[in-house]
Order: sequence, then structure tokens, then C-alpha cells
Amino acid sequence: MIQSGRSNVHGEGAFAARDLAEGERIGVYEGRRYSPREVKRRDWDHDLTYVFGLTDGSVIDASSGGNATRHLNHSCAPNCVAYEEQGARGRTIIVFYALRAIQAGEELFLDYSLEVDDAEVPGAFACACGASVCRGTMLAAA
Repeated sequence: MIQSGRSNVHGEGAFAARDLAEGERIGVYEGRRYSPREVKRRDWDHDLTYVFGLTDGSVIDASSGGNATRHLNHSCAPNCVAYEEQGARGRTIIVFYALRAIQAGEELFLDYSLEVDDAEVPGAFACACGASVCRGTMLAAA
């Protein structure tokens, strides 16, 4: 349902390979899992990050074993949403759904709503989505 390609917003993007209906399940975020303890010891400081945090403090790093869902870029006007669900083995997984009908070829977006301990680098989380409702940041709305 997803194919990756060049994004007009940022680098690589994820695009609908076919028309998607509102509420349709799009895919599962895949990658290497790190426990909360491993997360604390890991250095995530690299140019491109494909890390998705879970509510239990663990993360999925799609740079290792990930699929095309890792290319969903941020937008302040997203057309997709991510939910935590229980997978077949009882593990928490991240599943993406369409927030509205999406046409084939349309880029898929999430609102990252990032939460960071401190924004030590001004503008480090600047948004370039271009949406009319752009809040100028990928950080969670206050």
C-alpha cells in the first residue's frame, strides 16, 4: 500500500500506492526494538532518525529492518495517524491509519508531535510542511 519516493517536503517520503479509504489500515512500523534500558544507553545522534517511541519507553528503530512506513514525513495537517496496538505475539506495535480518503500517489504524513526533554538547539525541530495551519515546529502543540 506504500511506496517510497522523493518528497517535496523532506528527503524521502511515503506515498499511497493505491487509493486509500478513510480509516483504512495502511501498515505497521517495523524495525529493531530497544528496551527502555537500552534506549538510555544508546546514542541516537545521527543525521537521519527513524526512531518511534512507545508509551512503555521502548523504541522501534526502522533504520535497521524497517519498511516504507519509516518514510512518513511530518505535517501539521496530517492525513495519517499512528496508534499503538497489540500484535499477534502480544507485543506492542505501531499501526498507521488513513485519517481521510487518500488518492494514489499522494504523500502520506503524520503529525510527529515530538516531545523532547529540552530543545537545546533553537530551530532543531523546525517544520517545513507548508500547510496553511503549519505551526512552524514538529514539537507537540502546547
